[in-house]
Amino acid sequence: MQQPWFKDWFNSPYYHQLYFNRDDREAADFIDKLISYLKPAPGSTMLDVACGKGRHSIQLAGKGFDVTGIDLSEDSITEALKHETDRLHFYQHDMRLPFRINYFDNAFNFFTSFGYFKTRREHDNAIRTIAQSLKKNGLFVMDYLNVHYAEDHLVHQSEQKVENVNFIITKWYDETHFYKKIIVEDEALSEPLVYTEKVSKFSLGDLTEMFAYQGLQIQEVFGDYAFSNYEVRMSPRLILIAKKIIRQPVV
Repeated sequence: MQQPWFKDWFNSPYYHQLYFNRDDREAADFIDKLISYLKPAPGSTMLDVACGKGRHSIQLAGKGFDVTGIDLSEDSITEALKHETDRLHFYQHDMRLPFRINYFDNAFNFFTSFGYFKTRREHDNAIRTIAQSLKKNGLFVMDYLNVHYAEDHLVHQSEQKVENVNFIITKWYDETHFYKKIIVEDEALSEPLVYTEKVSKFSLGDLTEMFAYQGLQIQEVFGDYAFSNYEVRMSPRLILIAKKIIRQPVV
C-alpha cells in the first residue's frame, strides 16, 4: 500500500532545506504579533499542531508559555526534542487521532499544515482533535492559504537553488486541490527525487462549517501575517481565530 505523500516528503531533509532553512525572523515577528493580539495569561498551555522541527513552539516557549508540539514526522520530532525543556514538549503524533482532552488554553496550526488528507472525514477528525484538546473558551488559530489568491497568483514553473541542491517546482490546480511537483537535483543522489504535494482547496466557508461542527466559532479572520483585514481576492493568507464554545458532538 502506497504511503500518503506527506509521510515521505515531511520526513525528507530536502523538505526542511526547501522551506525552513531560513531566517526565523518572519516566524518571530508573526508570533510577536499573535501574542500581542491574543494576550494569553502568563504560563498558558499551548498546542502547536504539525509543529515540524518546532520553530514556532520555541518562540512561544521563549515567552514563558507551556508549549507542546505534535507532528507526524519522526525526523522532525527527533530534531525538535533537542530543544525540549520543562516548558517545551514534543511528541510524534497523528493529528487525526485524539491528543489530550480539555487541556490547552490555545492551539495553533501554522504554515498551511492542514488539507493533506484524502477524505473530508480525516480533515474533520483533525479539527475534532484540536477542538477536543482545548478547554472551554480556548482559542484556536489556523494559518491557511487563501484559495482565491493562490489561484490568481500561481507561478506554474520555478527553480530554486539551496545549498547546492536544485529544486524544480511545478504548480497546478483543479476544482478541489492545489498540486506542487518538486524535483530534487543533488549531486549526492544517483538520480533526482520527485515529490508531489497535494493540498485541499478549503475556503473560508468550508472551514467555518468544519469548525462549527466541532464546537469552534470563528471570532476573527485576517488576510496576512500583519493581521490586515481579509479580502477574498487580495489577501495572501487566511488566518482564522476561533473559540471553543460548546462540547463536540458524539460521532
